[in-house]
Order: sequence, then C-alpha cells, then structure tokens
Amino acid sequence: MTAPATEPEVVLREYGPAVSVPLGAEAGRALAASGILRSATPDPGRDGHWLLRAGSRVGAVRTPDGAVVRITPKTPVRRLFFLLGFSLDPARAWRDGREGTVDTGVYDGVVPALAHAVERRIDAALRQGVLQGYREAEESALVVRGRIREAEQIRRHFGRTPPVEISYDAYTADTAENRVLRGAVERLLRLPGVPGPVRRRLAHQRTRLADALPLVRGQELPRWQPSRLNSRYQPALRLAEAVLRGTSPEHRPAGSDPLAVDGFLLDMNKLFEDFVTVALREALREHGLTARLQDPHHLDTAGLVRMRPDLVVRTGDGRTPLAVVDAKYKVEKADGLLNADLYQAFAYATVLGLREAHLVYAAGRRPERFHEVRGTSAAPDGRGVRLYQHSLDLSREPGRLLSLLGDIAGRLAAAAPHP
Repeated sequence: MTAPATEPEVVLREYGPAVSVPLGAEAGRALAASGILRSATPDPGRDGHWLLRAGSRVGAVRTPDGAVVRITPKTPVRRLFFLLGFSLDPARAWRDGREGTVDTGVYDGVVPALAHAVERRIDAALRQGVLQGYREAEESALVVRGRIREAEQIRRHFGRTPPVEISYDAYTADTAENRVLRGAVERLLRLPGVPGPVRRRLAHQRTRLADALPLVRGQELPRWQPSRLNSRYQPALRLAEAVLRGTSPEHRPAGSDPLAVDGFLLDMNKLFEDFVTVALREALREHGLTARLQDPHHLDTAGLVRMRPDLVVRTGDGRTPLAVVDAKYKVEKADGLLNADLYQAFAYATVLGLREAHLVYAAGRRPERFHEVRGTSAAPDGRGVRLYQHSLDLSREPGRLLSLLGDIAGRLAAAAPHP
C-alpha cells in the first residue's frame, strides 16, 4: 500500500536568516503579498526557489500549492503561551497555575500547543453541559406562538390563511458563545500540523457543539457579554477568539487573482506589547493609579500628526497623565542605543508634559539605563527630561517576569508627581 503523501514543509526561525526553498510562483507571490514574512523574493541564483526570511510572526501557514511554512519562535512555547494567557485574562492566568492557564501539554510547536490548549479549555467549559440561552427567532409557522410580525405578515401573506410570520424567544444552544467555540474548533481542524490525538478530541468537541450554527467566513465574530452564567466558558472563549483572529489572513493585491494563505500566526511584537501593558496596568492598580492602553494624542496643534503611546499612566481618576511607556520587541544594538525609539519616547514626554518616558525591550544588555535630554532642564530641580530603557528577558520564569514588571510599575509610581 502506498503511504499518503505528506505536505512539503519549510521551517523558518523568527528573525532568522533567509532560507532558499523550492516554491511555486503562486505560493511565493502569496507569501510576498501577505506580509507574513519579513521578506519573500525569488532567489536570483536558483530557478524555482524563493528566499524566505521570517520576521515577528510565528506559527504555521499553508500556501496555495499545499506547501506548509512553519515559523518557530525564539521564546519557548510554554512561555509564549503564558504571555498570551496573561494578556487575555490576567486575573485568572497567574492565580490558576505556575505557567498560567494555557495548558500546552507536551507540544513544543505553536500550532500543536495551541490546538491542545484550545481543546482542553473547551472540554473544561463543556464539562457541565453545553450552555444554552434565549435567542430571538423569526419564522413562518402554521400555528401562532410568540409575536406576529405584522409588517411581514401583510407584505408576504396579505389576505391569505397561514403560514403566519412570527417571532419568539427560543431556548437554544445556538448562542454566540457556542458559535465562537465551534468556529475555533473548525478552524483548528483545518490547520496544518495538528497532532492526530488532538485532532480526534477536537472532532469530538465539534460534535458536542453541533447545535450551534457555523460561522460565516468574512463576517464579524458573534458578540458575547461576560456574565455569571457564562463564567465557565470565558477562558475558552478568550482563547478561541485569539484563534479566530489569528487565522486565514487573506490578501488580494491590486490587479491579481485572489491569493489566500491559510494558517495561524501570532505576532510577537503585538504579543509582547499586550503582555507588558496589561501586566503594568494590573501592577499600577496596587499603587492607586490607572493606565490607558493605546492612548490617542496628537503631536501638532493642528491635530494632523497622530501618536498613540502603548501605555499612559494617569491619576486614579484618570484625568492627569503621570508617565508614559512604550514596549519594543527588539534587541538593543551593540552600543545599547536605538535612536528612533528614544526620539519617539521624547516626543511622547513632550506632548504629555512629562519629565520622563520609559521604553521596555524584550531583551537587552543592561537591566536599566537612562538618558537625560540636553536643553530640557527648566524644572526647579534642574533636571532635564529623562528617557529610561528597561530590559525584560522572556526566558525568565513567569513569576520573575511579573516581578520585574512590578518593579517598573513601582518606579513609575514613585516618579509620578502626585498632588
């Protein structure tokens, strides 16, 4: 018996060197247009090959010709999913376990770990049965129940006997929560690289959620509201939404046929930014301070140049800015300077009227350093605007990561000019 053909596979490393791989023109153009990779160009030295170089996105995608591109992260997968779990649900993530609530099992690949984690969370959510709720239903019926839809009745059946156009509240498993969970399961079942045992468990969960309507591709996700009734669903829902938002990026370059790249990707830039800002926000609450994420401002008086710091620390009532923080998923240069970042941080401090700004990097050679800006020492103490650079080593244990961010939060609170 002939063994089933396996999908050709390309393995890249996050921010690693370019790799020359045999790839069809359609697949190469799809990757180049998608923006998934840092670069994707035909290899001038080898016909039928493309030079692929990964950037900040990690995971796996399947190209139009069936080839699978896997991008492995620099950060250990368990740590990566701790960052994700904490960003999605900080209150639950650290309380429920040393590595957070995202159980990655024995898997060290992004997609296998993700599929295992989602299946385990859905299984826990459904352990007490499938959640049901009331949903307004509309239909044509031979008997009247609920409310007659008078306008539709007249428009469609004027002067005729039943059917009658009615609407009523149906108690059903076809809820927004179950639709989101079913959608995530079906997306994962289509991803490349999901292990057989996990795939079988996902298929079982799909059967349990069969009464929920499938999602329509291209439409917005169903909206659900956190409540006491769906509290057991919430960890699964947050991770399921992350799956649905991280799958199937589609790009249609002008003048070309539609090219689709199907898979799951996590953007480490966004993941690091989310983790740092959420963790700082939680830590700042202990100091009686509030924090706004992606706080919008303008650089100029005309309001034409927009700027959006990752996090602005404010007084407890949220009115007065006290400090500003920007998260950068990058490594410092050999001299420790990243000039563009420093200019950006100085602009934030200037617009907000602050005496200091902070940059948090994913790695660095020093735990903290600062630069005092020349010509800005108009303050009574004679001190100019200071730009601080902090380093956060993602290879550290979760407890240590949160402790380091707690220290930064303390530094922000101590420097804040409280009334």
